[in-house]
Amino acid sequence: MARIKGALMTRKRRKKIIGLAKGYWGTKSTHYKVANQQVMKSLKYAYVSRRLKKRDFRKLWITRISAGCKANGVNYSRFMNGLKKAGVVLNRKVLADIAYSDPAGFAKLVETAKAAL
Repeated sequence: MARIKGALMTRKRRKKIIGLAKGYWGTKSTHYKVANQQVMKSLKYAYVSRRLKKRDFRKLWITRISAGCKANGVNYSRFMNGLKKAGVVLNRKVLADIAYSDPAGFAKLVETAKAAL
């Protein structure tokens, strides 16, 4: 039986890695061995960062809500507790958007939360 050479698949696999490493600095974008190491590390960073992004956005939303609360004379935890007791079901993303873009509407929400406490 004839021997099957693997040049085609090897070239295809290496070309894929070099394509993913396009734009990297120096030999990381041209030499397969170095490019493969950097691509593996980059994919690991991307995987971790997709999870950290959720944490970072939640932190940003809480900071924006807290700033809006302080401007209206109540702290974040009392505001969130008041909203919960008042039966207002808005997530932090929406509350942060209201606090950022519509301060008057957010002030009404603060008053609702204060009344529920």
